[in-house]
Amino acid sequence: MSARTDHRSPAPARGERIADWADGRLGIYHLGRSYLRKVFPDHWSFMLGEICLYTFLILILTGIYLTLFFHPSMNEVTYDGSYVPLQGIRMSEAYASTLDISFDVRGGLLIRQIHHWSALIFVAAMFVHMMRHFFTGSFRKPRELNWLFGWLLLFLALFEGLLGYSLPDDLLSGAGMRLIEGMTLAVPVVGTYLSFFLFGGEFPGHDIVARFYSIHILLLPGIMLALVVTHLILVFYHKHTQYPGPGKTETTVVGEPFFPNYVAKAGGFFFLVFGVVTLVSAVASINPVWVYGPYRPDQVSTGAQPDWYLGFAEGLVRVMPGWEVVVGGHTLALGVFVPFLAFPLWLVLIGVYPFVEAWVTGDKREHHVLDRPRNRPVRTALGVAWLTGFLVAMAAGGNDLWATHFHLSVNAITWGARVALFAGPVLAFVVTKRICLGLQRRDQEKVLHGRETGRVKRLPHGEYVEVHEPLDPGEAYRLTQHERPTALEPLPDEDEHGVRRRVRAAQRLRVALSRWMFGAGTHVPAASPAAIERRDPERSPETSDR
Repeated sequence: MSARTDHRSPAPARGERIADWADGRLGIYHLGRSYLRKVFPDHWSFMLGEICLYTFLILILTGIYLTLFFHPSMNEVTYDGSYVPLQGIRMSEAYASTLDISFDVRGGLLIRQIHHWSALIFVAAMFVHMMRHFFTGSFRKPRELNWLFGWLLLFLALFEGLLGYSLPDDLLSGAGMRLIEGMTLAVPVVGTYLSFFLFGGEFPGHDIVARFYSIHILLLPGIMLALVVTHLILVFYHKHTQYPGPGKTETTVVGEPFFPNYVAKAGGFFFLVFGVVTLVSAVASINPVWVYGPYRPDQVSTGAQPDWYLGFAEGLVRVMPGWEVVVGGHTLALGVFVPFLAFPLWLVLIGVYPFVEAWVTGDKREHHVLDRPRNRPVRTALGVAWLTGFLVAMAAGGNDLWATHFHLSVNAITWGARVALFAGPVLAFVVTKRICLGLQRRDQEKVLHGRETGRVKRLPHGEYVEVHEPLDPGEAYRLTQHERPTALEPLPDEDEHGVRRRVRAAQRLRVALSRWMFGAGTHVPAASPAAIERRDPERSPETSDR
């Protein structure tokens, strides 16, 4: 008699049953197969986006902790906490609770410091991250929307930082609130109504902290979280951008799989960022509100400066002359109203640039290989000019500190900043463009003659030359693979039937911008294959070593 054989498969493990149950309802197997093995290129500049994400997560975690102890109220109380110099002083509940978090809540001061430092690093990382995308041209199709989402994140982060900075109701943040009130009042016709609505009455009112608190912890974080999630989804959906190199094309990506390689690196980098932020927060105190004291409308702290990312707006106000004009019986305070308009306009310029460039070039192709900044001289020069104006205005925001620390005239510094605000971007544009062209010529020299070795040899006829080492094929490809766009040609005055053509002003503008961005003098002509073959034989390594 033969043994009975059981052909039934063994029962699946509990983990497999849970996975099957979830896959039948969520389709996680298909998603995992599609995206967990997605290839991501590896370059140090890609970590800038990760720093943005990780500091945003740190802000959420520390913000949740702080909301448990902060009281967003402007009701006056008498302080009787642990900080002796302020005991018996009348102050708002918001300021008193900030002191309690700093001195009476275990670990509260460290959490406050981590939250504030994370905000500063978050905005700085977004700023640098956005500039990296701008200079490498990663905003081109299909990433225009992702560029807008990132730009909106930066724009909202500036206001989110301002609101959080103002919540403690200390003397320093009160000076910032006074600036906001002045800008609100400078709005023609409706400025007084807007100020009354914002502050709930005469400045400083009794509702501003509570209103800012709701916007700071609910409205803006919710919008920013939605933008971050959408931004990451689009990063996964599109092919990841990569720097030029062998094997890297518009249709292929060279890198490592998202899981497990990239996940392991990203997880370790998160804890590294968290650790660095915590270390900085523990050793470098920032925003010591107990030193400033509670806010009073009749007082102001000396040397008051906003956080770095708002120094640009502060500088615009300080360099603008105090002009006033009367129009229709209404006084326009141009000294405040013009900076009030210039601040968002300066940010809008960088936000709409991708669409302007796409309109000028008419390029509708997808781009996944990044540009080297030197190969797009006009775009790079425009970015440096924008940064120059931003930095000049930010430096002008501390004109009083420049004057006191270096014993200079504050009027001379202000006038210097006014001149630099207009002349600086122009000079930066010209110099940057020339540098880019010079770097292009150096790359061409490397392709034609090879890399300098530093070894000098004497030729048979007595000439001394430096031996050049030929570039490897990968490096030569990296230096020569980029496109050189051509400028648009103006339409002829007459069409094919001899009828005078009517050219719209928009078309003329497009042609003019195209010739300015891609015309003569904006790039170095590519070396022809014949020129590469005709390398100088007397300077080649083979001839010199004979």
